Amino acid sequence: MDGETGGETGGRGPGRGDQRNRADADAVEFEAEAERSGAAPSRRDTSEAARQELPAPTGQGDPVDGEKPADDRGRLSAAWHGAERALAHGPSGRTLKEQLALLTSHAPEVHDLDDWTDLYGDEDSVVGALERRTAELLGTASAAFFPTGTMAQQVALRCWAGRTGNTTVAGHPLSHMEVHERDAYSVVSGLRMVHPTNAPRLPTADEIRDCPEPFGTLALELPLRDAGFVLPSWAELTATVEAARERDAVVHFDGARLWECGPHFGRTLPEIAALADSMYVSFYKSLGGIAGAALAGSEDFVEEARAWRHRYGGQLFQQWPMALSALIGLDRELPRLPDYVAQAKQVARALAAGLSEGGVPWFRVHPEIPHTHQFQVWLPYPAEVLNEAGLRQAETTRTVLFRTWQEPAPSGPPGLAMTEVTVASSASDWTSEDVRTALADFLRLVEQVRQEGRDLTMP
Repeated sequence: MDGETGGETGGRGPGRGDQRNRADADAVEFEAEAERSGAAPSRRDTSEAARQELPAPTGQGDPVDGEKPADDRGRLSAAWHGAERALAHGPSGRTLKEQLALLTSHAPEVHDLDDWTDLYGDEDSVVGALERRTAELLGTASAAFFPTGTMAQQVALRCWAGRTGNTTVAGHPLSHMEVHERDAYSVVSGLRMVHPTNAPRLPTADEIRDCPEPFGTLALELPLRDAGFVLPSWAELTATVEAARERDAVVHFDGARLWECGPHFGRTLPEIAALADSMYVSFYKSLGGIAGAALAGSEDFVEEARAWRHRYGGQLFQQWPMALSALIGLDRELPRLPDYVAQAKQVARALAAGLSEGGVPWFRVHPEIPHTHQFQVWLPYPAEVLNEAGLRQAETTRTVLFRTWQEPAPSGPPGLAMTEVTVASSASDWTSEDVRTALADFLRLVEQVRQEGRDLTMP
C-alpha cells in the first residue's frame, strides 16, 4: 500500500453555514447575481426537481465500455448540478441561460461592450485584445487565437517542419498528440513521431542526446497529463531543452496547462515560455473559458501560423464569446492558480491518509505531492462500482468528492480504476478533516455497491 503518502494536512475552514460550493467552481461566485436577475433558476429549486426526476439507484453503475446511456448521463448531470459541495472540479453542467448570465455578468470588467463584434478575429476586436494580452503574459512577441488546441498544435508542428526541413517530431507516447488527437500530426500534416523515452515522465537530456533518429522539433507537454500531470524540475527542463538545441532542433511546448506550472518551477510564465520557440496555451482547461487556445512565439512564426490556421479551417467568422470568456479567465482564475496548487498538496495528503485509515487494500495518490493543482487517485475496484458510489454520495449528501472513474486500457492491470482530481475554487475551503470525512462516506458507499453486486450474482 502507498500508505506513506498519507498524513494530516492543514487548510482553511469550510463555510458550514451556507455550503454553496458545487460542481462548477466558477458559478459559485456568480450564482446569486444570476438568480436575482432571473437568468438562472435557484440551485435549491433545481436540485429538488432533479432529485424527483432521478431513477432509483440500481447498484449496477455505468457500463465500463462505450457511451453511458442517456438516463445515466442525465442522472449524473443532475447530481453534479445539484451538489452543494465539490472537492474535485469538473464539467460545469450549466444551462444555456446560466452560461449566458455568467458571461455577461463579468464581461464588462475585461472589455468595452460598446466595441464591435469581431470579424474573422480582426486585431482591433476583442480577439485581438486577447491575443495581445496572452503575448504579454507569456513574454512573447506575438500570439494567435485558435478555436482548438489540437489545431494549434498541428499548425505549430507543420510550421516547424517546413522551417527545419525535418518532418520528424520527438514526443512522448503519453502526450496529448499521441493519445487524444487521433494521429492528426500524421494523418493531416504528414509528420512522424519518435519517442526518446517510454517512461511516464518527460525525456531527460541524455535521452534526447541518445535518440537514434534525427528530429526537427522536440514537443514537450507541460505538465504530462496522462502520466499524472507530472513535471520535471527546472534544472531537468532546461537541460532537456539545451540537449535539443545541441541537435539543432526547435522546441515546442504543449502548454495547455502551462498557466499553473509556475509554483513547481519557481519561475514566472515569461521565464518558462522563454525556453521554447513556440507554445500553445488553453483558455478553458484551467481558466474556465468556453473554448479556445493560443499559439505564441515570434512575430514571423505567428504570422505564418495565421496563414495555416486559415488553411486548417480555423478562421471563424466570429469568435467574441470565446475571447470574452478567455479574458475573464485570465483576469479571475489565473491569479488564483498558485493557491489551487498549494491546496492540491493538502488535499492529496488528506486523501492518502484517509485511504490508509479506511483499510483500502491498495491505493495510489500520484504524484504523492502534486506538481500542479491536478493529480491522480488509483483504487483497486471496478470503475462502475466507484462511479455508482460517487453518484449516490452526490444524490444523498449533495457532496461531490470525485468525478468520473476509468479503468486502464485492456493491456493495463485488471481490477484498478483511476480518477483525476482537479482542485479549484470549490475546494478552497476544504480542510483535511473535511476530506477524510467525505472519503469515509464514499468508501462506505463503495462497500455497499460491492455488496449489492455480490448479492446479485449469488444463486
